[in-house]
Amino acid sequence: MVYPKHAFITEVGPRDGLQMEKQVLSTDQKIQLINGLVTAGVRAVQVASFVHPGKVPQMADAEAVIDALPPTETVEFSALTLNLKGMERACRTPIQWIEVSLSASETQSRNNSGMSVDEALAEADAMIDLARQEGRKVRGSIQCSFGCVHECEIEVVQVQRLAERLLNKGVDRLILADTTGMATPPAVRQNLAAILPMAGDIPVGLHLHDTRGMGMVNLMTALEMGVAYFDTSLGGLGGCPFVDGAAGNIATEDTIHLLNSLNVATGIDYAKVASESRRLSRLLGHDLTGKMYRLLGS
Repeated sequence: MVYPKHAFITEVGPRDGLQMEKQVLSTDQKIQLINGLVTAGVRAVQVASFVHPGKVPQMADAEAVIDALPPTETVEFSALTLNLKGMERACRTPIQWIEVSLSASETQSRNNSGMSVDEALAEADAMIDLARQEGRKVRGSIQCSFGCVHECEIEVVQVQRLAERLLNKGVDRLILADTTGMATPPAVRQNLAAILPMAGDIPVGLHLHDTRGMGMVNLMTALEMGVAYFDTSLGGLGGCPFVDGAAGNIATEDTIHLLNSLNVATGIDYAKVASESRRLSRLLGHDLTGKMYRLLGS
């Protein structure tokens, strides 16, 4: 089996991970975490989301976090948006990468953004236009690409429809998200076989959750198809506050351990990431779901 020689990891713990925690970290604590990840060699970090602070209070300090980020030309800092208001907020900050996220599931779309899929598509057009006007890079992501607990099966043609719209608008990266952790290797293979030819030179990545213990198997399937972009979260932290039972993302240090075993380079020191996971676990007062952080120190 021939795998990509390099994989590009986007650490989403400071956003996707912390949004699920009852404890709200201070801006300083978040910046300390982000700095630790950068020191470990992480070259892309999603640091915040511009969403309603009443619904996701953990992200209420998005502007303050971005203002406090370390100056760098080598790390992609990004933030997530769900609507035009969020994009307008993001564009008032210096963040260079902005994620436009919409769902392939009607129910999840209404729960997450308050819009139908078609309404969210129209909004995404305006969001991308604004980001482009402001000189920002855009990650386009499709939630529930592999299924939804509310609607079970999501047809591949639905994912293709949303992907085509995002690609035609000129996103810089396309992410298929397994929001509810329902992906299986056949579903990953089927979706990627449909989407990769459409994307051409635009990188396609996966945002995998490990709700049903399939995260790493799905990552291996994607690697076999040449995909080299993955979202991960330190310690396996994370989930979706609008999906009942949504568990964490695949753990960053576990993913790096796997990739190292396959001679797929990332440039990330997974022992240093594990150290950040242990520190975060102590700070949050509970164990995380990842495996390797428990084995790499005390």
